Amino acid sequence: MRVNNDSAGPSTEYVTAVVGEQLFGLPIARVQDVFKPDRMTEVPLSSQEIAGILNLRGRIVTVIDMRCRLGMAEHKSALPPMAIGIECRGESYGLLIDKIGEVMTLADSMRETNPVNLDPRLAQVSTGVIRLDSQLLVVLDIDRVLLVSAQIKAA
Repeated sequence: MRVNNDSAGPSTEYVTAVVGEQLFGLPIARVQDVFKPDRMTEVPLSSQEIAGILNLRGRIVTVIDMRCRLGMAEHKSALPPMAIGIECRGESYGLLIDKIGEVMTLADSMRETNPVNLDPRLAQVSTGVIRLDSQLLVVLDIDRVLLVSAQIKAA
């Protein structure tokens, strides 16, 4: 999945993650941890998107199920899910993903606006896309992902 990124100019480092069959990129500046969620506690009466909370090195972390957030089927793999730890507005969150990828440095000029045929569920949480050799990397807007609400249920 290597991309030739020889162009001069500004670039951004992305942590890549897979949810379903889709590749996502999160700006590395927003990522604090990558971890296997362990001993999650369910939160009664919470949104379906909230997988639970857990204690990560003394911090209480709210875990968001990205499959549910994006309207995808439940995770049914033998591999345990992973989580990407982020902080937003003073709160700690974990985004539950299927698997973590690599860190990629990509030229900002490669980033395009969302195509008109991009699934609306993805478009709602994306700031753009980057065409790689073999697939499309959807750049996640962390702030939009964390707007846990009933808006996505329309999908």
